[in-house]
Amino acid sequence: MAKKIYILLGHPDRETLSGHFADIYERKARAAGHEVRRANIGDLSFDPILHKGYKVIQELEPDLLKVQEDMRWADHFVLVYPVWWSATPALLKGMFDRLWLPGFAFRFHKKTTWHSIPGWDRLLKGKTARVIALSKLNHWTIRLFFGDFTNEIARATLGFAGYKVRMTEIGNAESLSEVKRLSWERVVSSLACKGK
Repeated sequence: MAKKIYILLGHPDRETLSGHFADIYERKARAAGHEVRRANIGDLSFDPILHKGYKVIQELEPDLLKVQEDMRWADHFVLVYPVWWSATPALLKGMFDRLWLPGFAFRFHKKTTWHSIPGWDRLLKGKTARVIALSKLNHWTIRLFFGDFTNEIARATLGFAGYKVRMTEIGNAESLSEVKRLSWERVVSSLACKGK
């Protein structure tokens, strides 16, 4: 069944292995009949800094409003990014800081009594996400020495808003042999064809 898919390349430079895998996903998803929209974070114009924290909500730039519109539109969200210092690139983190707002991604419940546990509505519930994270090191090495580098994006950001998230972790990305690269291309192509 055809899906509405939104792809975001989270690397500021499109001419990278991250960009290559985003291109493959986009091309194969379109060929499989899915309706696809795409953005490259390096092409978007916005201020990634929360100058007053969340004390004052900054007006969203047109490019961030378009990202929100595309995320609402899509059944399936695909995020491709490089792991830098066991996290997302700063520009990608800044984008989520700016657009992950009450009324778009979530809505907190009002606390009614002193013993109530605050809860929230996940406003993007029912949607799925595929996160493709490329790292210089083997992903198991990163986990062993530094912990779960996927938690921030998979659970605390996308999961918090209701996405059902699946991870694809491509380790040793900078030193992939041609055989390994082609193998990963087949994996990404298969995911794209199935809209997963």
